[in-house]
Amino acid sequence: DPRVGLRAGWLDAAQAIHNLELISHTDRPSGFFSPTNPGAFSLMNTDLAFRGTLAFQGSYHGFMIWDIANPQHPSLRLSFPCPGGQADLSVYGNLLFMSVEERSARVDCGTQGVHDTVSAARFQGVRVFDISDIDHPKQVAAVQTCRASHTHTLITDPNDPANVFVYVSGYQPVRSPNELAGCSKALPTADPNSALFRLEVIRVPLAHPEQARIVSSPRVFDNLPAPPQHSEPGAAGADAAPSAETPAGPSQCHDITTYAAIGLAGGACMGYGLLLDTRDVINPKRIDAASDSNFSYWHSATFSNDGSKVLFTDEWGGGMGARCRATDKLEWGADAIFTISNRKLTQHSYYKMPAAQTPMENCVAHNGSLIPVPGRDIMVQGWYQGGISVVDFTDVNKPRELAYFDRGPVDSTKLVFFAGVWSAYWYNGLIYGSEISRGLDVFRLLPSDQLSVNEIEAAKLVHLEQFNAQMQQPIVWPASFFVARAYIDQLTRGEGLASDVIDEITRELDTAERMRGASRRLVLKRLALRLDGTAQRARDVGRLRALTAAVRKLAAA
Repeated sequence: DPRVGLRAGWLDAAQAIHNLELISHTDRPSGFFSPTNPGAFSLMNTDLAFRGTLAFQGSYHGFMIWDIANPQHPSLRLSFPCPGGQADLSVYGNLLFMSVEERSARVDCGTQGVHDTVSAARFQGVRVFDISDIDHPKQVAAVQTCRASHTHTLITDPNDPANVFVYVSGYQPVRSPNELAGCSKALPTADPNSALFRLEVIRVPLAHPEQARIVSSPRVFDNLPAPPQHSEPGAAGADAAPSAETPAGPSQCHDITTYAAIGLAGGACMGYGLLLDTRDVINPKRIDAASDSNFSYWHSATFSNDGSKVLFTDEWGGGMGARCRATDKLEWGADAIFTISNRKLTQHSYYKMPAAQTPMENCVAHNGSLIPVPGRDIMVQGWYQGGISVVDFTDVNKPRELAYFDRGPVDSTKLVFFAGVWSAYWYNGLIYGSEISRGLDVFRLLPSDQLSVNEIEAAKLVHLEQFNAQMQQPIVWPASFFVARAYIDQLTRGEGLASDVIDEITRELDTAERMRGASRRLVLKRLALRLDGTAQRARDVGRLRALTAAVRKLAAA
């Protein structure tokens, strides 16, 4: 594998790439980061969110806003200092949300820290910024929480369009009630108002975000037994909750992915993967929980577009260790793929980026998102210094890699854990990678024998006004000949239909595309009727029906 043995370096490391094109790399602003700086940890790049032609990139020092109107030459629009942890970001309209967990964080975003044990200046929770003036973000709310906010997730309620809601995941030690009233670190059996074993739900009125406040604290962790332990000592996530606070199952999630359209959320909750019913947005309920002795630290979740599958990641070692060495098991620090049936989880397989990395590279499953190829479940994902991997998990029992990008380690002599791809997301036709130490990468997906031009072009048709990876929205494709041909390519590749029948369908589709108006509609309607009659001869009836629906959508357009 070309990824094995790449030359080390910070900005000059060797690269290996397959079925992707790196169309731009933008270094961090000059002087903003150096791997030789003892304080560099505080300036690491973290996650991404998107709105329009802007990319919002978090960091331990605050956040940056990139103008990506020209993805071949992204430009830094704004750098906003506001330290407080990894700065998990989400965007919704003219509001930007930011998670804060470090005890040195201040309400006023100041950089001087907080030195008193109890202080009114300390802030741990979720900040809300008004970004209607993108060059001058204004903090309009700062919702304090008892255990801070490592991450957060947005969710909307179709019956309440006036508000957006925030699920808060925080696992810092419980704050003193002298600093934040109502915070209790007693177990729920001793104090029903305990800050342990619960989520925080924040309601944010869109017309008055300054009125954001916590409206519920659902106990979705109640009665979970202790999960099975990982096979290797010391492999738990680096930022797991203190064991004294978790005598049973987990007392918090690392991350939650909401999918409001199907009324579900996937909670990656340290020792468990949870399936939550979110139809009552303010009061989510646990409906299933999965554990796995091969999983050390359940980190994040991604649903398939139809909601029939969910992929959980295992951030074995908290992202700070070398976990992709030739001696490491493929089941460790990997993805686990589940199906969802009758609102229950069933595990099928694992996926781990397949190229062995060196002991000098932190490498483990991390953040990614779906690539909207119709008829398939494809995800792009960051693996820290393991780079980027594109995985097809359409067949839940046989996930496979389609494309990758990797750099050599930052240093060939020691493990530098503040490096690599934090997250890789598909957004409006391209893949954006947040490189922890090196900056911002932009990729184009290339066709191959496993991914056709039509499938890629169909994916590019999906245009979003905003994107938060942990707030999944249904993917809907417009009427397009690319979509229809994507299904034809899949039927051809999988031998789902006889080749002579596929040739005839392709000719009729080509004929229709050359026509206009009523003539085109007539040809397409006849083709749809013919496809209906072909179903009994198809080996892949599902894709044939999807093709038929795409043809009918074209006829109606």
